[in-house]
Amino acid sequence: MTPGTRSAVLGRRGGVDPNVAEQLGFTVHDVVRDLRRDVAAATLPLPIDSAEEAEASRMRLLAQLDEHLLPRLAELSSPAVVVLAGSTGAGKSTLFNSLLREEVSEAGVLRPTTREPVVGVHPRDVDTLTPGPVTELARLVKHESVPRGTALMDAPDLDSFLSENRSTAHQLLEAADLWLFVTTAARYGDALPWQALDRAKERGASVAMVLNRVPKETLTTIRADLNSRMKERGMKDVPLFIVPDVGPHEGLLDPKLVEPIQRWLGLMAGPERSRTIILRTLKGALGALPEWVMGLVAAVEDQGTAAFDLRTAVSSVVPDEQLAARTAVLSGAAGEGTVAARFAELVSTDRISRITVRDGVARTTKRAGKAREAALVRLREEVEATTARAFVAAGVRTEESLRDALTGPGAPPAGETILPDGTARAKDRLAWGQETAAEWSGQADDIVGRLDVTAAESSEPDAPARAAGARKAFGDTGLATLLLATALGNEDAAHLVDRVLGETAGEAIEELQGELAEKVALAVAEEARSVQSALDVPALADDAAAPLRVRLAELRRLT
Repeated sequence: MTPGTRSAVLGRRGGVDPNVAEQLGFTVHDVVRDLRRDVAAATLPLPIDSAEEAEASRMRLLAQLDEHLLPRLAELSSPAVVVLAGSTGAGKSTLFNSLLREEVSEAGVLRPTTREPVVGVHPRDVDTLTPGPVTELARLVKHESVPRGTALMDAPDLDSFLSENRSTAHQLLEAADLWLFVTTAARYGDALPWQALDRAKERGASVAMVLNRVPKETLTTIRADLNSRMKERGMKDVPLFIVPDVGPHEGLLDPKLVEPIQRWLGLMAGPERSRTIILRTLKGALGALPEWVMGLVAAVEDQGTAAFDLRTAVSSVVPDEQLAARTAVLSGAAGEGTVAARFAELVSTDRISRITVRDGVARTTKRAGKAREAALVRLREEVEATTARAFVAAGVRTEESLRDALTGPGAPPAGETILPDGTARAKDRLAWGQETAAEWSGQADDIVGRLDVTAAESSEPDAPARAAGARKAFGDTGLATLLLATALGNEDAAHLVDRVLGETAGEAIEELQGELAEKVALAVAEEARSVQSALDVPALADDAAAPLRVRLAELRRLT
């Protein structure tokens, strides 16, 4: 048993309260605490239909857990908190003062009057008041007129034009054990009173209603109409108090006018009777939790369904784009253009293709070979740059297809939100393309490094001699560059490689082209990954709702 659970079922002197233990059990605090953790962890990252409403409901549930259920379960000996709530000008502060028979909370014609919440507590109950929103947000007033076992609070207007007042009012309502809702004969038909009462019903709170400033000539009609409205909303058992209209006045109301409310508050006086109110509200709140949690479970699972649809849309783009990318690089088009221009320049200025081949073997001096190798560095740079551009182009085409799939006609919801920032993605795409092109280029060096072994295994008797001659004629780096240019599709490089290597070059070119095709397909996959990474979060996992379902099962066993 946790300390909080223990304090929930023990009396002030350490004895077990059998009624509390029987009604709430030792595990409720733990279940609600775990529920709070899992509700806080649940997120709804995709802006699909109803997500905003579900998030608002999740935040209300957290407020209910933080500001009422958990504090109450941790300490049941604290006074029952009765909050006077209502709309602007309903007369809450005047009613509050009249109940205490003293001007404690500021009342007047200026709006909003109640800027600072006031909570009245009997002096003997102050030490048992649980720390929380009530003690943190309100000014504490010790007053003998407050019935023992209760704390009476005057809250700000629910519809105050000051946002901080509205926020405080709603926060205090979440912390209350009983809502004493104050409205007027002129405004009881407004939406606000009924929204507040629906919210109380939703969270299982105990409610009473005060209809203030009722003209005597219409009292019977208004009471009947209000009772009918309350019955229609399933609130036929909610206590209703009528305060007649006394016209313009200042100060306290006549004691006779508030006497029924005082008697009702007196019925809750004393620790045991106030605890009955607390337990009733707790049970109502606990009973309301499964429906709240089920709604959140549905919202989390809707997020998972939306994520699945988005992943499917992204995946559907990849195969066609990979085929198109492979076809493009294997067509040989990349070997023309700038690569062909650079090769022609080297032929003209450095005469890299002027080489003697006798009996199939290149004949040259070591010095001439080093010169060709140095000259071919410029071709190597152009090959790597062209390859990087090919990877980037494949990524850009894939990005366009992904955007169409995620935002065009028939696209799944929230597709726009998972597309990465275009500027950042372009930078990452270029870096990846350059790095991968350099890796592919390095593979040609590895191929040349093992060329002697490959030639030795060839069926051509002169293969070893041809391989040795080619390496001497261009150097290892230069020969690797010619293989790369050939793999890209440059015909001039292919003719030169064929002259010096013959069939030995076939396997090397095939290997390089295969690797090039795989890497350009990876460029497409990398583009898809950059989009799908936004979906790789716990909130969108297949089992994201599992913790909440466990809590739901526990709550249903309790309620």
